[in-house]
Amino acid sequence: MDDLRTQLFTKIQQKEADMIKIRRHFHENPELSFHETETAKYIADFYAGKDCDVQTKVGGGNGILVDIHGGKKGPFLAIRADFDALPIQEDTGLPFSSKTASVMHACGHDGHTAYMMILADSLIELKDQLAGTIRVIHQPAEEVPPGGAKGMIEAGCLDGVDHVLGIHVMSMMPLGDVLYHAGPVHTGRATFKVIMHGKGGHGSTPQDANDTIVAASQFVTAVQTIVSRRIDPFDTATVTIGSFDGKGSANVIKDSVILEGDVRIMKEETRAVVEKEFKQILDGICQTFGIRYELEYGNDYPVCVNDKETTEMVAKALTEVQIPEIKQLIECGPQTPSEDFAYYAKERPSCFFFVGAHKEGTPMYPHHHPKFYIDEDCLLIAAKSMGAAVLHYLSEGV
Repeated sequence: MDDLRTQLFTKIQQKEADMIKIRRHFHENPELSFHETETAKYIADFYAGKDCDVQTKVGGGNGILVDIHGGKKGPFLAIRADFDALPIQEDTGLPFSSKTASVMHACGHDGHTAYMMILADSLIELKDQLAGTIRVIHQPAEEVPPGGAKGMIEAGCLDGVDHVLGIHVMSMMPLGDVLYHAGPVHTGRATFKVIMHGKGGHGSTPQDANDTIVAASQFVTAVQTIVSRRIDPFDTATVTIGSFDGKGSANVIKDSVILEGDVRIMKEETRAVVEKEFKQILDGICQTFGIRYELEYGNDYPVCVNDKETTEMVAKALTEVQIPEIKQLIECGPQTPSEDFAYYAKERPSCFFFVGAHKEGTPMYPHHHPKFYIDEDCLLIAAKSMGAAVLHYLSEGV
């Protein structure tokens, strides 16, 4: 396997400039979730004429599956990368900044797709030496519920697949670090929208009105007690009110207010507790203030749980191989964001791991920030790391 791995790494290294060029193309031309038609076409065109099987429009949308059949029999592994962008106005000043107003690759999905395309291209060139089948899942719409993964799974993208691997590049983790965690690795999520309806009026006669601003403010404060007083201190949960739309004239009491936010949990059983308490507090406050409400409360992405054996396989693969660009392999513990990779992990033993993308001495911005930035050296690390895990899996299994 050492010779095959050397060949793979050499091919990836030789194509690094192409990988960066592809990433910059996607960065300049971002598309929002469920609308990534040109991105999907670019990906499909890349594979045209290559020795692989390609399915497009998977899941009734823009999903793409690429099957690489090895020259020998073996297991069936899926590797996944997402390719949607976010509704954010870019403020990086990069020469390849987004050309589309208020749309930006602010989470690294452009990098995921670029490294995956070059890795897949290199594996295709070595396919006769591989034992087994590799399915490359190019997935749209990770950012917006219900998530692209769900539709692709329903369309059969995991049919016959034994295990699934995925990587996320991380702008807040050091370049050169590769990180992993067995067990629950990403939070599950719910989103909500509350509309409170009261009675509008003039600020000089509050007794004739029914103030939704006051009621909503009480709710914002009270709902925080779910985490502080209803969740085990050794558990994990957050309740965030991300939007409070109560704008109006200074002397007018509004007749309605709209609140939106999300919930994160690390155990699925905690999800039900938060939802029950949330609805109970909302109902109680609205009764207290004599107002009515509308509620949209949607449970979407599950907790992402990395399979222990699959994660240990990835760690072993990266421990045994010498990748000079990797400085540290770290057990990082659970991470607080949510990811629709969780749907794959519910269906097949999986591992979702991380590649650091922050270069020391440069500004650091979180994901989904207008100045979000990844050092492009992380792409080579991602491609080699996933490549090492793929070859180890095909030769030794889990």
